[in-house]
Amino acid sequence: MTKIIKLDRENPDVNLIDEAAKILLDGGLVAFPTETVYGIGANSLNPDAVKKIFIAKGRPQDNPLILHIAKFEDLYRYVKSVPKNAVIMMENFWPGPLTMIFEKSDIVPSINTAGMNTVAIRMPSNIIAHTLIERAGIPVSAPSANLSGKPSPTEASHVINDLNGRVDMIIDGGKCDVGVESTVVDMTGEVPTILRPGGITKEMIIKAIGSVKVDPIVYKKPPNGLKPKAPGMKYKHYSPDAEVYIVKGNLHDVTKKIQELTEFQLNKGKKVGIMATEQTCKKYQKGEVIVVGDRERPETIAKNLFNVLREFDKKGVDVVYSEGFGYDEIGLAIMNRLEKAAGYKEIILKE
Repeated sequence: MTKIIKLDRENPDVNLIDEAAKILLDGGLVAFPTETVYGIGANSLNPDAVKKIFIAKGRPQDNPLILHIAKFEDLYRYVKSVPKNAVIMMENFWPGPLTMIFEKSDIVPSINTAGMNTVAIRMPSNIIAHTLIERAGIPVSAPSANLSGKPSPTEASHVINDLNGRVDMIIDGGKCDVGVESTVVDMTGEVPTILRPGGITKEMIIKAIGSVKVDPIVYKKPPNGLKPKAPGMKYKHYSPDAEVYIVKGNLHDVTKKIQELTEFQLNKGKKVGIMATEQTCKKYQKGEVIVVGDRERPETIAKNLFNVLREFDKKGVDVVYSEGFGYDEIGLAIMNRLEKAAGYKEIILKE
C-alpha cells in the first residue's frame, strides 16, 4: 500500500518528513516534489533500494540516475574532483534546477551511473525535497516519478495515477514551479557541455562561466546504440498515448496548417488535440484545444507542458498537433521535451 501525505510546501511538517526519511533509510521508495518535476527517490548508497526505482518505473537500467544532495560539502564525497567552473555554477545555481556530471568516487554504487565512471548530482531548491534529503542524511537517487516514457509528473495526481501501489509513500507538495527537468551539464570535459536543457538556460550559464557547449543530441533524434551519460538522452520520453506532431514555420501558416490537419483527421473519425497558446487559441474552431501557455512568457509553457500532454490522455485523443516554439532561453528545453514526446515527428512549413 502506498501512503499519501500532503505537506505545506513553505512550512512542511518535519515529523512527516522524518517518516519519509525513515522509509528511504529502510530501503523504500518515496515520491516527492522538486522545483522541476516530482521525483521517485531511493537511498543512492543502497543498490537494492535503487534497483526498486527501475522496477517501479519500468526504466531501462542503462539510463543513469541523478543523485540529489542537500549540502555543498556532500558533493565532495561522491565525486573525484570539482573543477573551478563547477564551483562557480554551484555558487550561482545551487540549490536549483541544475545537474552537473563529474567523475564519480568509489562510494557511489554503479547502479546509479549505468556502470559508467561519471555521476550526475544536483541540489534541489524545493523546501520539501531539500528537507527530506537533509533529514535522511544520504544522497537520494530520484528520476521523474512517472512510468517510463510517459509525461513527467508536475502534480501529485500525476504520480498517484502512475505509481500508486508501486512506491511506499507519495508526498503531495503542490504543483512544481519549473515544470521541466533540470538542466544537465557535463563538467568532465575541457568546456562544460549541456546534455539536457532545462530551467537553467545556456544563456544563464554563459553569463556565469563565459562558455558552454550544447551537445548535438539535444537538437536531434539520438542514434541507435547511444550510451547515455545523462537521463533523457536516449529513449523516447514524455509521450502521451496519442501520436504527437509538431508543426513548425511562420505562426500564421502553422495555425492554418493545424486547422487543415485537424479537419483531415476528424473526417477519418479520429479525435484530435491541439496544443495552442494564449495568442492562437481562438484561431482553432475544431478539435480539443488546450492552451499550454503564453508565447510572451515561455516559462508558462514549460510549467504547463507535461500537464497538457496528460490532459490529452484524459480526453482520449488519437492525434495531437502542437505549434513549434523558439530554441532560445527556456525554449530550448521546451522543444527538447516536445520533440521527444513527438518521437521527432515534425511538419516543417516553407517560409
